[in-house]
Amino acid sequence: MESGGTGHHGGKETRAGRLSIVGVPPPLLIQSDGTILLDERHPRYEETRETLRQLAELQKRPGPLHTYRLTPVTLWNAAAAGWTADRAVSELAESARYGLPGELEKEIRTQLGRYGLLRLDREDNNLVLRSNSEQLLREIADWPDIAAWVSKTNESSGLTLKAEARGFVKRELAARGYPVLDEAGFRSGEALSLSMRSLQTDNGRPVRLRDYQSAAVDAFLGQSAQGGGSGVVVLPCGAGKTWVGMETLVRLQCETLILTPNAVSVTQWIRELRANTSLSENEIGEYTGTAKQVRPVTVATYQVLTHRRSKDAPYPHWKLFVDRDWGLIIYDEVHLLPAPVFRMTADIQATRRLGLTATLVREDGREEDVFALIGPKKYDVPWKQLEAQKWIAEATCTEIRVPMGDRTIDRYRSATVRARHRIAGENPVKTKVVRRLLSRHEGIPTLVIGQYLDQLHGLSRELALPLVTGEMPHKERRMVFDRFNRGEIGVLLVSKVANFAVDLPDAAVAIQLSGSFGSRQEEAQRLGRILRPKKDGSNATFYSLVSEGTDEVDFARNRGRFLIEQGYTYSIDREQLEARAEDE
Repeated sequence: MESGGTGHHGGKETRAGRLSIVGVPPPLLIQSDGTILLDERHPRYEETRETLRQLAELQKRPGPLHTYRLTPVTLWNAAAAGWTADRAVSELAESARYGLPGELEKEIRTQLGRYGLLRLDREDNNLVLRSNSEQLLREIADWPDIAAWVSKTNESSGLTLKAEARGFVKRELAARGYPVLDEAGFRSGEALSLSMRSLQTDNGRPVRLRDYQSAAVDAFLGQSAQGGGSGVVVLPCGAGKTWVGMETLVRLQCETLILTPNAVSVTQWIRELRANTSLSENEIGEYTGTAKQVRPVTVATYQVLTHRRSKDAPYPHWKLFVDRDWGLIIYDEVHLLPAPVFRMTADIQATRRLGLTATLVREDGREEDVFALIGPKKYDVPWKQLEAQKWIAEATCTEIRVPMGDRTIDRYRSATVRARHRIAGENPVKTKVVRRLLSRHEGIPTLVIGQYLDQLHGLSRELALPLVTGEMPHKERRMVFDRFNRGEIGVLLVSKVANFAVDLPDAAVAIQLSGSFGSRQEEAQRLGRILRPKKDGSNATFYSLVSEGTDEVDFARNRGRFLIEQGYTYSIDREQLEARAEDE
């Protein structure tokens, strides 16, 4: 960690190399249960937040106090990134106002020490679970859920497992608090010859992989032929995760299955592959609800893989995983991976797996499954770092508190909790705020994003603006997006179909009308829609409209947690309070 600065008046260097400001206590309040409080007003806030970003998860931010929590998964990912127990304990202790509780220090050392304690290896074509702790192997062999997969027990050399147990055992051991370092290697898959095209920008300069994109591929593949090949790359929206996937495919030279959240994303991947690689049209397949092409590089949706006639019926498209000798599977937007795909992924652990995402946050709490079945976080770069390097646009975030009319307030107060969220989200006064903001940013490509279709259709009629929803056929949707990209449409209304995998590089303003309760991943994805660097170097502006005095305020705090962790701040704008209008 770099010093916060040397030679500062009123400060001195600590043993950790940070600036200690005379008379200012250290920034962290650390509790024995792993809860950590950080005050954003502290002079060392920025550097301390960066440390916590790598070790913990931001839980809430009531005012200037930010609450973090150390969890096994955050500590395992830190270990995978090279953190040692000594380093973690030292950095936290140095920043702790009242010291690091002994109980928590023990937990940190335990969890960081468990990464690498269990290893999966191959010996004479057998899958072997090894550990330096014979006692631990004896305990594992006695666990009923694991014992069924053990074909041979030898605590001194390891537990020989059935070949098909690779994913299941990793998931079960992670759930019990023991991450497994998978060194059993991967099959090469069917060979496929391809290269990146030699492209040039408008000014004639050659198109090259950015340094961080190349570093992400290096981190995923590892140093040896069998050392890498499973894990997650975390990069901001607009930072070119698709390029990381394509470069990985080129380096491995193998047939590849790419899984994406929706048909729009499938189209975009196919466009990028055709434009930037030597793959021919006949080598790239689309596997969606409308097309079933299985080719050397096949792009499919999660939905088609998880489709079945009833909840008890088999998954008819599961065969896509196993009927071809894939050498690589890319999970785009891995934070959206549906639960059934986890079960499928448990069976294909011998195939290299690359997860791409802007955030590892999962609202369903399945971070352990991502870690066990896709792999640990292999590469991560702070959003603000790429912003400073001009790889993504600088963004300002504003939360606008919007009043409600008397009749809406009466409806809100008498409604159920779930109905209240919708009433607050559809607050009619928000339409007047949208008008003001559109006037303020006239001439700038703008997205207005909402959760509720009735609200969006009403806004579309009232403001005479085009609207894209999931009801719109995919081909027509693509045409509208293309018109926006050509500048023929200046303001576009979009439903949650635009939360992810929509390529609108010139969008510079986003107005969020309403959202899915307290979804952190949705907030990050929506900001990400406007983070592509602009041709004129201009900044991006993100507005979140929140009904004053409602549960939406609390949900907004939760939604912004991940972005606060990345270094973004939300200013609160109450200017609209004087714009109280009549009810609908």
